[in-house]
Amino acid sequence: MAIITLTTDFGTKDHFVAALKGTILKELPTATLVDISHDISPFNIQECAYVLKNSYQAFPKGTIHIVGLDSERSPENEHIIVFADGHYFISANNGVISLITKEVPPDSVFEINMPNVAQSAFPTQDIFLQAACHIGRGGKPEVVGKPFDALKELKEFEPRVLNDGRSIAGNVIYIDNYGNVVSNIQKTLFEAYRNGRSFEIVARTNTINAIHQSYNGIINYDLPRPQRKGPGDLLALFNSSGYIELAIYKSDLKTVGGASTLLGLGYRDTITINFL
Repeated sequence: MAIITLTTDFGTKDHFVAALKGTILKELPTATLVDISHDISPFNIQECAYVLKNSYQAFPKGTIHIVGLDSERSPENEHIIVFADGHYFISANNGVISLITKEVPPDSVFEINMPNVAQSAFPTQDIFLQAACHIGRGGKPEVVGKPFDALKELKEFEPRVLNDGRSIAGNVIYIDNYGNVVSNIQKTLFEAYRNGRSFEIVARTNTINAIHQSYNGIINYDLPRPQRKGPGDLLALFNSSGYIELAIYKSDLKTVGGASTLLGLGYRDTITINFL
């Protein structure tokens, strides 16, 4: 039984997601369908890559992941099947697989080539799903594709080490449902350059001098309650994906606001670490 996941920027208002699922179930009735997200910001490749990278490993090997984002085919945006880390990824060649293949080199990459399938304005349904169902039935990717060696990478994911290793400049790559701000600076890079030094994290006019391992790490339970930090206070932590994240403890983006709104941080804004 094939497991097929769906990650798109289609939202849930329109008919697109239902059409995708209906087409799959018509072609492959035994498939198990799982929505990763349909709320990716429109055409936001980096956001989609972050969500996909941090979810695909929870699925069994052999899972087929369809990515419906910026999927119209062009000479610079081919349709591809990537087999990496035991998983199949079907998407446009727009860099969305970069965060995965950066850490796990792909075993094979194919450009989808199905001459009997017409190009359309909805390639996620008309092309990606056909390839996914073929694989789900036990078919080989090389039957519906040809070897491909021009997989795109997104250099925007790379933080920059500056001042002879005294600073790391990163960017906001994701804002979650709570308004927490995720940078592209990973714990491994931070520790590699820290060398035991104290540090400051600078985000606009805000400075943080500690990184916690959990959200409630900001609370010193040895202090009386009135003296503790708590809800509404700013903190930095290494999140579950190993990235430096800025958060407002127990924030609510829809009422009092989250780190993104209260700090005035948006996608691609700069976050800098200075080692002192």
